[in-house]
Amino acid sequence: MTDSKTYDVVVLGAGPVGENVADRARAGGLSVAIVESELVGGECSYWACMPSKALLRPVIARADARKVPGLRQSVQGPLDAAAVLAHRDYYTSHWKDDGQIGWLDSIGVDLYRGHGRIAGTRQVTVAGSDGTEHTLTARHAVAVCTGTRAALPDLPGLAEVKPWTSREATSADHVPGRLAVVGGGVVAVEMATAWQALGSQVTVLVRGDDGLLPRMEPFAGELVTKALTEAGAEVRTGVSVTGVRRENGTVTATLSDGGTLEADEILFATGRAPRTDDLGLETIGMDPGSWLPVDESLRVQGSDWLYAVGDANHRALLTHQGKYQARIAGAAITARAQGVPLLETDTWGAHAATADHAAVPQVVFTDPEAASAGLTLAEAEAAGRRVRAVDYDMAGVAGAGLYADGYEGRARMIVDLDREILLGVTFVGPGVGELIHSATVAIAGEVPIDRLWHAVPAYPTVSEVWLRLLETYRGA
Repeated sequence: MTDSKTYDVVVLGAGPVGENVADRARAGGLSVAIVESELVGGECSYWACMPSKALLRPVIARADARKVPGLRQSVQGPLDAAAVLAHRDYYTSHWKDDGQIGWLDSIGVDLYRGHGRIAGTRQVTVAGSDGTEHTLTARHAVAVCTGTRAALPDLPGLAEVKPWTSREATSADHVPGRLAVVGGGVVAVEMATAWQALGSQVTVLVRGDDGLLPRMEPFAGELVTKALTEAGAEVRTGVSVTGVRRENGTVTATLSDGGTLEADEILFATGRAPRTDDLGLETIGMDPGSWLPVDESLRVQGSDWLYAVGDANHRALLTHQGKYQARIAGAAITARAQGVPLLETDTWGAHAATADHAAVPQVVFTDPEAASAGLTLAEAEAAGRRVRAVDYDMAGVAGAGLYADGYEGRARMIVDLDREILLGVTFVGPGVGELIHSATVAIAGEVPIDRLWHAVPAYPTVSEVWLRLLETYRGA
């Protein structure tokens, strides 16, 4: 059966990004259809943010408790892996999306389950999961919110091995005795942290010599490497996997240094690719499988009706940034549909996603946590900015000592010397994830250093590191 229907907006992908585009467009009075081939709620809800943090929370809580006098003796035993996995299952709603479907119904968005493809200007076809076919026409906009998938290397034997990607790593129902992790980015270090604590013997293989978390300040990767090693994991840099095979349940990885590594499972955390390869882009003169460049309102360059929101545009591959973009895109689509002129040069307005450039926050939920916003020193210098890096040992903050015995961490802020504002901030240490929003506000708001001096941190909290950074900058 084939049917046709017209909406103001058609959204491809019902993850957090697509849901937010749909929500904002509906709030603006537009009719909306959303297309999803898997679970409503998307990658973040079922295979990324939520399950990974559910796995990591007990790990980090135990690590913190072991640094508190009077408590450490009570938390020396192993984690209850079955309970942790059950906690993870709860936060993924056991991989059922009934609640999300109910929410879509409550805001008046029509859901089409199946594979959606662009079929020309403002046209989308949906091959329904029930065998039906639908043709959807958008009066104003089609929004591509299909996200990314794990990018696997072209290695001999990889398909037969059935490696873990981020999906399997966050949804596995057992603890492998030995886990090889290939990669040094966020997924690699978070999953290495989680599974080592749950009972796996983890070996991390990093192709380059820059170590873990190479896109953050160097000390972030150094401190996370130290903690992983102390927890019993092995981190090997400058080595890549050249081939893999599985025999009798054991994975054997052939390495570039001539050696081999045996494991029960192997996780490849080697990057992401856009889920645009079977989206019908060729019908509108675009290349399948490509990232979709957009303007500040998230409209695809060269189009007056196609939007790409979230990971698909490659601006900032983070759920919170995608949801931020979705709010901007929904407002822009609504304004254009209503004939309201957009101030394209208004960089602080409701229709410009400027936060993707200036103040992107990120937290890596390892032990210790690593959190950053804005530019690193290397990025600022590469951009030709005249800057100064200001460092502080977080062990010198009174609140840090109260937080944990032997608190180990480091803070850095990057100061634009010409404007005396912050361009970037990085914190590494227990509990620092909750500090990063203050840094994001300071950077996004371009708060002058002289004004930050009057933002007084409460004593005795870890946030007093702000005072120490400012004192160090002033030479006080």
